[in-house]
Amino acid sequence: MTRMPSVQKKVQEIFGKEPNKSVNPDEAVAVGASIQGGVLSGNSSTKDILLLDVTPLSLGIEIQGGLNNVIIDRNTAIPTKVVRVYSTAEDNQPSVHIRVLQGERAQAKDNKILADFELSGIEPAPRNVPQIEVTFDIDANGILNVSARDKKTNKKQSITVESGGGLSKAEVEEIIKEAEKRREEDEEYKKNSEIDNRAKTYCHTFEKEIEKFEKHEKFNENDEGFKKFKEMYKELKEVTEKEEKDYVAIKKQLDKVEEMMKLANELTEKMPDKEEEKVS
Repeated sequence: MTRMPSVQKKVQEIFGKEPNKSVNPDEAVAVGASIQGGVLSGNSSTKDILLLDVTPLSLGIEIQGGLNNVIIDRNTAIPTKVVRVYSTAEDNQPSVHIRVLQGERAQAKDNKILADFELSGIEPAPRNVPQIEVTFDIDANGILNVSARDKKTNKKQSITVESGGGLSKAEVEEIIKEAEKRREEDEEYKKNSEIDNRAKTYCHTFEKEIEKFEKHEKFNENDEGFKKFKEMYKELKEVTEKEEKDYVAIKKQLDKVEEMMKLANELTEKMPDKEEEKVS
């Protein structure tokens, strides 16, 4: 930081906060000049020095289950660009909400929200079918551009976030320190969220299978395989939808998924789709 009061005042007016004066201006200039001089003179002690701007904290978006899905890791050199593809969580979902996060915690709510925007106009489709391309692009000045594009309709929304997220060096260090302290807690949350999301996905899949079987002309409600399949589905759904989550119980039901898949395949053989009947 400069020693000139007029410049300090102008910086405070522009950014709306007190300038960070923790760095000695004389030392900063001297060190910078020494390194630059060494580079220009070909000094061997500076040949391996590479000065890079990096992202101070991880950047990501909130996904199903309130998770922070990191897209750009902390300390990534900039400029950088990362593209990820996501999908919808519900059938016929008309829009997706993009919440841009900065931080190291597993739960979205424990991180700083940098921006919010919505991509609408998604065509009706089953969950997990639409492909939503999310791009994080940080330029050399640290300015983050986030966009979301529906790959089918090519509809797109974007937002720009100014560099740094407005955090001081001390605040960044405190966020990293807190994340380290909460590491085990965050790992447990991620594990449980993944269990919950898996259970919800299987519930949705098995529900559709039951609907398909019950509409089939060869459906027999007294079929022992069908009755067992439906009962196992009800048990999985019951533990998944409880307000007070019991992840041990959910995991126990998920351990039966392989058996349920086998039952579903056997029922499909008894009640094949029309196309399969024609082929056979």
